[in-house]
Amino acid sequence: MPDMFPHKPINIIYTGVAGTGKTYRLLQIAKEYTDYLPKTNHEDLLVQLLQELSWREVVCLIFLEFQSRKQDLVKVPELVNHEFYIAKASLNARDNHLRNTAWAVLQTHSPTDSKTVVSKNRASQAYFDKDHSGAWYLLPDSLTLLEDLSQQLAEFQQAQRDCHKSQDQHFSQQRFSMVSFHQAYGYEEFVEGIRPVMTTSHSHKDSHIQTNNMPAQMSYAIQEGAFLKLCQRAANDPEQRYAVLIDEINRANVSRVFGELLSLIEPDKRAGMQNAMTVNLAYSGRPFSLPANVDIYATMNTQDHSLAPLDMALRRRFRFVDCPPQPELLPIISLSTEAQTDDAVETIDLSKLLMGLNTRITQVLGSEAQLGHAFLWSVSTLEQLQIALSEQIIPQLAQAASGQVAILQYIFKDEPQPLSAQFIQDHQALMNHDASHHMDSQNNNAAQHPMFSGQNAFMTQSMTTGNYRINTDLITKTSEFAKPFVYQRLYD
Repeated sequence: MPDMFPHKPINIIYTGVAGTGKTYRLLQIAKEYTDYLPKTNHEDLLVQLLQELSWREVVCLIFLEFQSRKQDLVKVPELVNHEFYIAKASLNARDNHLRNTAWAVLQTHSPTDSKTVVSKNRASQAYFDKDHSGAWYLLPDSLTLLEDLSQQLAEFQQAQRDCHKSQDQHFSQQRFSMVSFHQAYGYEEFVEGIRPVMTTSHSHKDSHIQTNNMPAQMSYAIQEGAFLKLCQRAANDPEQRYAVLIDEINRANVSRVFGELLSLIEPDKRAGMQNAMTVNLAYSGRPFSLPANVDIYATMNTQDHSLAPLDMALRRRFRFVDCPPQPELLPIISLSTEAQTDDAVETIDLSKLLMGLNTRITQVLGSEAQLGHAFLWSVSTLEQLQIALSEQIIPQLAQAASGQVAILQYIFKDEPQPLSAQFIQDHQALMNHDASHHMDSQNNNAAQHPMFSGQNAFMTQSMTTGNYRINTDLITKTSEFAKPFVYQRLYD
């Protein structure tokens, strides 16, 4: 049997360490499954409003528009200079005798008993009259005849406000559903499940009583989950492609979330395909086939080993696209001070910095511990770099290294550096250093004092091996860490 759909279903999982733009890819893919309409401009709205209206209706509309601005009296020059009148003339390719047209409409639709309007040709229905100053107004009795025009004017004015608020494109529909998996996410949220529903009920003899006076009762009903809702839409719109976008797919028990649908994911098992399959849903029991026009995209963080391993059955049904760090996307920070000349401007190349860190991270922690370029993506100043290092990068690496100082110091090339220039300081070495300075400042009499010996014993007892501390100068952005060389040495 030949395939009914030339576009084969797409099943892709984007994998990689944190910060490599996997979620960003999903957001970009979402745009491909969104139908956009060109932004409606003011001229388009005018055409939609006026195209089917007669000259009499356009003139009535202008009076209604003036009334919405609390102006009841309108003179002929104001009328012919109104944008509705000008736009209607343009639509009719008219540029001559426009004032005469306005006079003709006003006089023809004036009452026969008017004290100010003399006309031989009058229509059966009057809409306008004129006062002794020459200003025209709508007859109150005609307002009930203009309700449809009033509604069209209100819709036009609302569309104008909406158009003004949004400068972006308006989308007609989103042909995707985005979900984030987590440890508690299950089949009930994704496919279908039994959910509590609050209802009100009453007997026939009490049917006249208002619902809001009825006591609420809880019942249970089978409700469709995010994936099943999307599939229903796709089945009813076979000419369009739909997509489910799953962020962090391995955060949940994937086999449990997909349930019996796991058998249907393969492209050739979709509805209308060569080996199409149908299964009965777990709760409703109704037969279900996965539409061939549904694509599945997901992300998977390969770095977080606390996440659930991906089921081998699911691995067979997806293509895996690796998303490596892209340091080449990062900028060079220029550091200039008042003391520097243009020829001596110092720089920090974030691309080289990230490559240097990742080279050493791979050597001691493995490739899955690398840093993604997103950690430094928004960095454009030295201060932002210092914050990214102290608040994001070092804590993440410390967790990956289980706090082992030797590994962290190797990554940041701290071993040959003086204590003051180390990114990662050994807590014990730091305490020994502080204690040495403290003891040097004491005289011999103080050193022999019983209180000091007790303090020394306490200090020795409190020392712990393997602990690390981020250099406070990095956090406060002072001393050695205000100089570019400290960061440049991380390149190689």
